[in-house]
Amino acid sequence: MTVVFAFLCLLLLPVIAEDSTRGGTRRRNDFVVNVDAFGAVGDGVADDTQAFLGAWQQACSSPKSVFLVPEGQRYRVNATKFVGPCTDTIVIQIDGTVVAPDDPQSWDPRDQRAWLAFHNLSMAAFQGNGVIDGSGSKWWAASCKKNKTNPCRAAPTAFTIESSSSIRVKGLTIQNGQQINFAVSRSDSVRVTGLKVTSPEDSPNTDGIHISESTKVLLQNCKIGTGDDCISIVSASSSIRMKNIYCGPGHGISIGSIGKNNSTGRVEKGGSGFVRSVRYQRVTMENVSNPIIIDQFYCDSPTACQNQTSAVEISRIMFQDITGTSRTKEAIKFACSDTVPCTDIYLKDINLQGEDAKVETFCNSVSGSQLGFVQPSAECLSASNSSTTTIREGEEVWATENHLSTIISDEEPPGFTNS
Repeated sequence: MTVVFAFLCLLLLPVIAEDSTRGGTRRRNDFVVNVDAFGAVGDGVADDTQAFLGAWQQACSSPKSVFLVPEGQRYRVNATKFVGPCTDTIVIQIDGTVVAPDDPQSWDPRDQRAWLAFHNLSMAAFQGNGVIDGSGSKWWAASCKKNKTNPCRAAPTAFTIESSSSIRVKGLTIQNGQQINFAVSRSDSVRVTGLKVTSPEDSPNTDGIHISESTKVLLQNCKIGTGDDCISIVSASSSIRMKNIYCGPGHGISIGSIGKNNSTGRVEKGGSGFVRSVRYQRVTMENVSNPIIIDQFYCDSPTACQNQTSAVEISRIMFQDITGTSRTKEAIKFACSDTVPCTDIYLKDINLQGEDAKVETFCNSVSGSQLGFVQPSAECLSASNSSTTTIREGEEVWATENHLSTIISDEEPPGFTNS
């Protein structure tokens, strides 16, 4: 699925350090810690893991520090967790390339879920024009989604920010993730701008940006092309906003899979929980399969899913100002559960055309309304028999506690500044 927005890539110039000291330098009141000063080789072959950890310990324990990965080098780093809290604000300046070992057999089985993970940070900025390369090709080849004779096993997330707050990520390139490319987990107040995420179209499960159990996350001016969801949002996340996102190739901007283990927040068949207060706004589609879709029967499992009747409750969803072309006959699809129907689903100013044929809307167990011009028509949206809350034009729909709220538009979310 391809979702096209305007794209502007923002890059930060690297910090240049002067006045060398052991393991770092100072400039403009910042203490710059260069991984090279701790023995990093940067030839893409030597193991630079310990040098990175040594530099991190120095930077994290120093006030107003910069952890510097200099340009022009390739640093091979094994699975590593960079742990805070740090003494003060910290800048992680990545101008070189950080690469993962490419052979899954060489990985420690205790580190199968994450490659580079940053844990328990506050007031941290990740920036630069460098590359984080997960070297995922052998992981993809070993996936059961590429070859059903392969065993299904977990693969690492390339870059993770977890249990952190007040985080800024700007200008980096993340590519070839072993599985998910970039994850934000259990974090608050995260701003991601000018990020480029790439993996081949046929790479399995390589979500571009994956958000879980997080709140107040802003994604802006990012270009994402992967083999799975460009952006995925799952359990217990709220106040997520996206602005100027280019997605393609990929499976679009998805909420789910969710509903496993009664989680909240594409919806797993037989799951339970809820998704509420979501707005998709000002989106352009180019030859997209299923441009607008809610599917409570979605099943992403290597084995057949049981025909369970429970489903995630979905309500207060607005699709507004969406135009473009559909590759599939069903340009709009609302496949909702008879047991837990979708309610308060709104379409406003929609114009989706078929590439070669007419398109249509499919509805099952869904209520709501269409406003303004809607093509294809969604007259199958029935009026709800229950009490509904209309989403009015211009209304913000930020969620209360434990609600999952996602808004894709071009306005600033509450709680963020332009800094």
